Amino acid sequence: MTSSPAKKWAVLLASVVLSVASVAPAFAQSGGSSAPAADEANAGNAAKPSAASKAAAKAQRKAARKEARAKKNAELKQLESNGYNPSRNDPNYPTDLQNAQKKAGIGAAASQ
Repeated sequence: MTSSPAKKWAVLLASVVLSVASVAPAFAQSGGSSAPAADEANAGNAAKPSAASKAAAKAQRKAARKEARAKKNAELKQLESNGYNPSRNDPNYPTDLQNAQKKAGIGAAASQ
């Protein structure tokens, strides 16, 4: 019984693929000297922010959010005092808001 040349090529190709796939993980991490690995580990630690700087950045973000919230609340109170009622189901919603913005002197882009 003779096998076709296509089957021979398929078996050869499969064996090559399997042998390369089994050898590749062995070369994935070479066992070079330990000095460069230590340098890379120290460089990684130097690039990471310290706990104090993380806390300071977090506090700064919190303060910025608090300030933005206060600004938006002040703008909403100003609009409400000039005739805008956000809780009302109003069919004239856009014009109602725009009229309140004109009265308050607030631009339309500021409310978005």
